[in-house]
Amino acid sequence: MSNYIPRRSFLKKTAAVAAGAIVAPYILPSGRLFAATGTRVANHVVFCLFAGGIRNIESVQKQRGNLMPSLLNGGASVDPAIAAGMDALPTLPGASLQSQATLFSQFRYGQGPTGHFNGHSTAMTGNYTLQDLNIKEPPKMPTVFEYYRKHSDPNHAALEAWWISNSLGPYPSLNFSTFPGYGSLYGANFIQPDTIISGDGFTALSNPKVFNSAEQTQINKLRNFFDDSFSLDAQVDAASVRNTLTDSDQLQAFIRQQLLNASSGQYDNPWGISTGMNGDMRNVFYAEKVIQEIKPELLVVNMQGVDICHSNFTDYCNNLRKADYAVGHLWQTIQNTPGMANDTILIVAPEHGRNLEPNTILDSFGQPAIDHTSDATSREIFCMVVGPAGKIVQGQNITQITGESIDIVPTIAHVLGFKDSIPAGMLAGRVLNEAFV
Repeated sequence: MSNYIPRRSFLKKTAAVAAGAIVAPYILPSGRLFAATGTRVANHVVFCLFAGGIRNIESVQKQRGNLMPSLLNGGASVDPAIAAGMDALPTLPGASLQSQATLFSQFRYGQGPTGHFNGHSTAMTGNYTLQDLNIKEPPKMPTVFEYYRKHSDPNHAALEAWWISNSLGPYPSLNFSTFPGYGSLYGANFIQPDTIISGDGFTALSNPKVFNSAEQTQINKLRNFFDDSFSLDAQVDAASVRNTLTDSDQLQAFIRQQLLNASSGQYDNPWGISTGMNGDMRNVFYAEKVIQEIKPELLVVNMQGVDICHSNFTDYCNNLRKADYAVGHLWQTIQNTPGMANDTILIVAPEHGRNLEPNTILDSFGQPAIDHTSDATSREIFCMVVGPAGKIVQGQNITQITGESIDIVPTIAHVLGFKDSIPAGMLAGRVLNEAFV
């Protein structure tokens, strides 16, 4: 029997889940090709894509009060005009993340349409796209996962890279690119928790049959037969998408435990939020579970709840506050996880902003809704780089127009020590050196 298991689509196309079957949506290859050539700043990076379109006016400029007290200095405050539409949240202990960070409060999404898929693609590839993208296709330039897995130390497995999305839609396509020499071999593990653990995947995955050792041998043969018989998506190289049995077993056990915990009600409201957890909070909660179990070197997680701003400004502010709380909770989890504490750099940035002028839709509090159609304000965002003292310049607020979305990937590559191994000309941005001691 081979030491490797092709990921393929056995689970998807047979609708049968056995104890020996792969139960994560993506379980991708172990091993990398090249050793890192640079010195690391830290051994872990978590990148939070504050997705859905966030204006600096409501975030770092605080014109409706400090809606992000977990990230930004100053106590929580809300404009009375929208206060009645805001859910109560507990206050996280300790100082804001800004006190442990360099804040680029005049960051920019410089080029390309201000669409969510374009914005995500820019932040995760380090390259702008100047036209609307096909959301069903991977990006043309390599993602941060591909750069990390191809150009880092080969002793680490694919378990070290994770892409966690709270909105399935097109976002799995951002795992890996079609760029020659990169692609699926260097992708990350992808999960969409609300679908896999709390949604349709729960029914399919939560009650697998357990086989004895003799039966398991037959199951492995059957799985290999189906893997060899079913075709893959055109973008995936069948010979490259493999994972070791050991990694597969760990992932199976991890997903199965999440399913059991969810089915027993342990995850109904694990943070004890009086109004309940929204999708962004649940997504970050499962990212915390990956951190606690796997301790990955690179994890990207997004939050999409603020996208309601197209029709409801007050709910946009409410979800911005919840996303802020989720990131603060995530940072506390990192600092309470041995192996991650004091050795993790957290990067927080929206994928793009929103327009200066509202549209014509009023919410129940009389607040006008706001779209994102590539005006100047929709390109104004922020970026926060959080980390331990001695690694990150803490409490620094850079108010000049400095830094762009394309700088995030080079900065991650710098932190994890593989920046100089990436071929010249591949990345359009620069390292955000101002953030580092």
